[in-house]
Amino acid sequence: FHSIHHDLWDADPPAPPALFDIPREGGAIPALGVTTKSGYLYILNRETGEPIHGVEEREVAASDVPGEAAYPTQPIPVKPPPMGRVRYEASDLVTAEDTTAEHAAACAALVDSLGEIYNAGPFTPWVYRPAGSAPRTTLNFPGGVGGPNWGGVSFDPATGYAFVFSMDVGALGWMVDAAEEDAPSPYETQTPRPAIFAVKLHGVRNPCKKPQRGQLYSYDVATGDIAWRQTLGVTDTLPAGKRNTGRPGRAAAIATASGLLFIAATDDNRFRALDASTGRELWADRLEQRGNADPMTYLGAEGRQYVVIAATDTIVAYALP
Repeated sequence: FHSIHHDLWDADPPAPPALFDIPREGGAIPALGVTTKSGYLYILNRETGEPIHGVEEREVAASDVPGEAAYPTQPIPVKPPPMGRVRYEASDLVTAEDTTAEHAAACAALVDSLGEIYNAGPFTPWVYRPAGSAPRTTLNFPGGVGGPNWGGVSFDPATGYAFVFSMDVGALGWMVDAAEEDAPSPYETQTPRPAIFAVKLHGVRNPCKKPQRGQLYSYDVATGDIAWRQTLGVTDTLPAGKRNTGRPGRAAAIATASGLLFIAATDDNRFRALDASTGRELWADRLEQRGNADPMTYLGAEGRQYVVIAATDTIVAYALP
């Protein structure tokens, strides 16, 4: 199965697939779920590679880089629906009502500096800026960090739900003529700093799109529908009432037999437990550092169950009293 043709975006599958069975009358379909950083979950028959809920080759925008031939179509699932936005419109830019006047003004200034912003939906190619031309910038959603990233998919056989954490983070860039005559390619990528659609204020990188920016998705693998989704992550530097924005992250949840999900992932340094059936947050703790890894659980020698998370250079363990 080919999840992307002629990848211009670094939209590879960043994590191994999860294996599960989908009940059907008279038996079960041996299946797998695999994500790509383009924001899609592909549910396939793991023996044949056949999509369970359909995949369509949909037309996408052509490249204007001389000599580049972007693939004319990309394989997009009929179901499940994408995680977060896969296109950008001017109305998606944050305003002071969403955040603060300072943040909104900084994002507006960033947009003004980019010139014409180009987004043609999923798999928008990087625009070409010939020397001396007016500035143009591709803004892709999601960018090369996702969408989902290295955390991948977890699965709860009791509910039949697959869980994926995904961030709504856009990527900025354009193509220019290579500076060196003997460069391996006649063109090279240029980006602003940072290359993501965000500004840094008071030590925190704040995305410039409206919330939500980090969500945990629950998919019913039998139907391909979203069972629930839960915003994960708070922006502590925002005023009260505006902090529930969701935050970026690259990790995943683990699903336990007790019907709980445990997840860190987000850059607000929280570690959370959620109800696997509904997504309701049941508990949270603040780590000293970001838990940008998948948790694990195990039974100690005394039979006590632990949940552990790697938070930068420390391992933090939790257990019931």
